[in-house]
Amino acid sequence: MKRVGVIGGGQLAWMMTGAAEALGIEIVVQTPSPTDPAVEFAADAIFAPIDDPAATAELATRCDVITFENEFINLEALKPLAEQKICFRPRLEALAPLLDKYDQRCYLRDLGLPVPRFFALEAVTSTGELDYSSPALPTQLGLPVVMKARRCGYDGQGTFILKDREALESKLQQLGQTPVLLEEFIPFERELAVIAARSVSGEIVIYPVVETQQEEQVCRRVLVPADISPAVAAEIEAIAHTLLNSLQAVGVFGIELFLTNTGKVLVNEVSPRTHNSGHFTLDACDTSQFEQHLRAVSGLPLGNPSLRCGGAVMVNLLGYEYSHNDYFAKRQQLNQLPKSHVHWYGKAESRPGRKLGHVTVLLESYQHSEAQLIAENVESIWYGKNG
Repeated sequence: MKRVGVIGGGQLAWMMTGAAEALGIEIVVQTPSPTDPAVEFAADAIFAPIDDPAATAELATRCDVITFENEFINLEALKPLAEQKICFRPRLEALAPLLDKYDQRCYLRDLGLPVPRFFALEAVTSTGELDYSSPALPTQLGLPVVMKARRCGYDGQGTFILKDREALESKLQQLGQTPVLLEEFIPFERELAVIAARSVSGEIVIYPVVETQQEEQVCRRVLVPADISPAVAAEIEAIAHTLLNSLQAVGVFGIELFLTNTGKVLVNEVSPRTHNSGHFTLDACDTSQFEQHLRAVSGLPLGNPSLRCGGAVMVNLLGYEYSHNDYFAKRQQLNQLPKSHVHWYGKAESRPGRKLGHVTVLLESYQHSEAQLIAENVESIWYGKNG
């Protein structure tokens, strides 16, 4: 039986453990806490920070290949392990241009992929004030402008939409020495995402393009498939092929995009792992993104990414209070919705914005208005007066 080590033990690793059994694979996790979601279902666990290279060296003795649940890793600390022939998939060279958002933007641009205009912001004086005369402070982006922390941002953390110079200066003061980039604000028609996987042999499969709906930079809903033209879908698939082949990637990657009012596609961000926008695949596709990732990193043939229904709606169940509530009554209500599938991550603590679970509702046929109504109904049950 093959063993796959996963750096990280959150809900993404937990959903991998569900896919592993059918493939004859055991999961070993490196994660900080015994209460992390994947621990109960993993074959083995090492309790250590995910950026602890000594723990990762120990993880390597317990598995055949190591993969990642998230990108908050210390790449430099892992390089000596890779030199010892420890097998990482994706390989560290594929992760290197993606972990820093500025480096990622440069990599995508240099590949010829369409991205928003962007700059690294290095216009802070030694006293911590903005230097408006600095050539490093871009004026051509206009306002509003998007500021992003270059490392470790997720679920809206580290991303800020700033409407004026005062807000820009205030946020820089707040962030201190945190490296950031600025990019133009895109008045998009909708946000899109696609999950793509590449195997050891270079085979690529691509899931249906989806529409994601964000609030405060946090994904709230995913509508499947996106209501886009075949030409836009083909352009996004071509972007995925170009990116994964350039990286010589192995595993599942999530690609987020903007579709502008003029029909232009821009790449927003790339995540070198399974992704929230692909959770619908657990119930709606022949092969889930989690099984697909395990297939890829284990050297197995990739599975069929096709939908086995007419469409789907996925809604994230986000925390809206500080509590230790398991929300059992609300989950029962959601389970009673036709063709619904509730996935609860088993986290011990709720807090505002934390992803506690998700629900997917399968559709016989896709209509945008119907999908939107289903999402709103799910949220009315979950959030009540809190949403």
